[in-house]
Amino acid sequence: MDNQHKDSAQWYGTTILCVRKGGKTVIAGDGQVTLGSTVIKHTAKKVRTLANDTIIAGFAGATADAFTLFERLEGKLEKHPGQLTRACVELAKDWRTDRYLRRLEAMMAVADEKTSLILSGTGDVLEPEDGMIGIGSGGTYALAAARALKDIDGLDADAIVRKAMKIAADICIYTNENVTIEMLPRS
Repeated sequence: MDNQHKDSAQWYGTTILCVRKGGKTVIAGDGQVTLGSTVIKHTAKKVRTLANDTIIAGFAGATADAFTLFERLEGKLEKHPGQLTRACVELAKDWRTDRYLRRLEAMMAVADEKTSLILSGTGDVLEPEDGMIGIGSGGTYALAAARALKDIDGLDADAIVRKAMKIAADICIYTNENVTIEMLPRS
């Protein structure tokens, strides 16, 4: 195992994918929680809705950090209702400057019906051009699969996410097939 994976095993223990197609926004996360090379849990929920089900957020990193960041983001969304980008920029500022938050090694994928954003502990708030996001250990596999599937007629955002997450789980040992999916608009 290389030093990068050994030193920050939690960082590599998940896959989060965001896909937009046909007016739908879908974020999925696998359920595997690992500590180093040991699977601790198979059914964790790493994706949740926020702000009265108008925002979806997925988290890659340590579990305790996830709760902290979800709570902080919820607070920023309450201060800036309907302004996802502003709330995320405010959270990123805190994340970069707050002594406690600075120690969190994590990433978040956050989306509403119009915008998809990646948030990182380095203070980055990035909006991918195509609205698609893949973070965590299997994120690049899931993102590549989703991009390949996106132009196939008959596959909606939900179907693309399910197929892409399956592909990532088949490749990444830190990703499993127990997937939590949230969608906007909610059906």
